[in-house]
Amino acid sequence: MSRTTVSADDGIVYEFSPDLDAAYTAASGESLTIETVDSLGGAVQAESDVIDEVPDEVNGATGPIAVEGAEPGDVLAVHVEDVRVNEDRGRVTTIPGFGFLREADDIEEPRSRITPVEGDGDGETIDFGGLSVDIDPVIGTIGVAPESESYTTLVPHDHGGNLDTTDVTTGSTVYFPVFQEGAMLAMGDSKAAMADGEMCGTGAEIGTDIDVTLELLDDPAVSLDRPLVDTGSAWKTVASAETLEDACRLAHRDLLELLGREHGFDATDAYMFASLVGGLEVSQVVDPLVTARNAIPSEYLSEPF
Repeated sequence: MSRTTVSADDGIVYEFSPDLDAAYTAASGESLTIETVDSLGGAVQAESDVIDEVPDEVNGATGPIAVEGAEPGDVLAVHVEDVRVNEDRGRVTTIPGFGFLREADDIEEPRSRITPVEGDGDGETIDFGGLSVDIDPVIGTIGVAPESESYTTLVPHDHGGNLDTTDVTTGSTVYFPVFQEGAMLAMGDSKAAMADGEMCGTGAEIGTDIDVTLELLDDPAVSLDRPLVDTGSAWKTVASAETLEDACRLAHRDLLELLGREHGFDATDAYMFASLVGGLEVSQVVDPLVTARNAIPSEYLSEPF
């Protein structure tokens, strides 16, 4: 399959705004390779390189990519076919004032740990202090131009952004509401490995090559307010808010709407059924807004569009 490559040299953004200018314009159905740089822009190459504060420009996202014909009210499907690391090391950091246990007396801030990439192909791992961790790349920041306000690439919101969600990976499809003409997709901030929660504030930050196919869904049967992920085995609503409780509530409400449409449930029956087969999950608890998701097995929810 022929793919155009879009790299950070073509365009990189540190803010998702309503008035982004496209670095590349793609047709619906077009397949691309997106080259990304690590979230710290190469600033940490050795353990002596530490970050004293969160940089003004962090989580650089390659793009934006306009999609021909995309209009507000449409849905953009990003089929993530493969995510590959493109450098020989990742880096895990603590940064003063950032992270789940920020400013705790027993946590050293700042500190950096280099995680060398070992092996090749399906057997790739990273090394952390002599412990081997399987590489399972995650796209940390991915989103479209927002509806009205601007958000830095450190912040997640309804447009996506810094979702830090482990399901945004090889084999998944991520659906975004389109708020602006062209949609204006950008992505970066990948991790070689990351746990749900991203507790210290980073995963193993690394550059990646990401194979995607973009599909524009115009006049969709279901409109979206926030991102939705299809992992192949589950559908997951994703929401960000100031508190984890509020993020869970938004993700849950989005799931209830999908269940209601699928099964003809009213809100109460959807609410009760979700308590049997749904599952709240934490994406990240470290960004200016926190992110949660609610999962429903695919056997109970078919493709809603």
